[in-house]
Amino acid sequence: MDLLILQERLGCHFKNPKLLILALTHKSYARENPDRADNERLEFLGDTVLNLIISEALFSNNKHLPEGDLSKRRAAIVSRNALALIAKKINLGDFLLFGIGEEKCLGKEKPSLLADGLEAVIAAIYLDRGLSAARKFVLKTFADLMEDYASGAPLLDYKSQLQEFSQKVFASLPIYNRLVESGPEHKRQFEIEVTICGASYGQGSGKSKKAAEQQSAFYALQHLTEAGLILPQPTS
Repeated sequence: MDLLILQERLGCHFKNPKLLILALTHKSYARENPDRADNERLEFLGDTVLNLIISEALFSNNKHLPEGDLSKRRAAIVSRNALALIAKKINLGDFLLFGIGEEKCLGKEKPSLLADGLEAVIAAIYLDRGLSAARKFVLKTFADLMEDYASGAPLLDYKSQLQEFSQKVFASLPIYNRLVESGPEHKRQFEIEVTICGASYGQGSGKSKKAAEQQSAFYALQHLTEAGLILPQPTS
């Protein structure tokens, strides 16, 4: 494991690399190596640090929003799926340390473990370099999510998530079918159904085809979650 490569990706060079190694150590690895501690305590701290930084940014950049809306945005930005997506972007899974069993079960690809690892890394940065460094890392790493939300786009691209999952599990792409298109030209309403391998998994509606497709993908992901196939989706 080349910690220098990971530190370059994080944009943070550790004074104490042992903190970073601890952040990368899953409990399954620690169980097989009694001299090693796991990253669960760092996950706890990282969750708190992340919430503080995102809350501070939302508070400062959205002066017109009431508390309820700020809470909803924060919950979406720090959701397990959002963290897992970000962890995938920096290939964090390649650096996480797992026990033999978890390694065989492809632990480095599990969204929940990726999310936990990212939280632990945030805590390690905070402990090693302070809140300023942790804030710099979080705001840079989460910038696209926060910018998408500010522009009015969906915070999470549910269509992309569904497509990735569908290709991996069903070896097939989702198909979006227009069920209804109604309303006057200036106020159209679309209803879309998404199917996978001919089976319906969700229906959504919206003022544009894109919005309706995103909503149908969201409901499809919820359906698959209830079937125990993927990580639970954030609620709004």
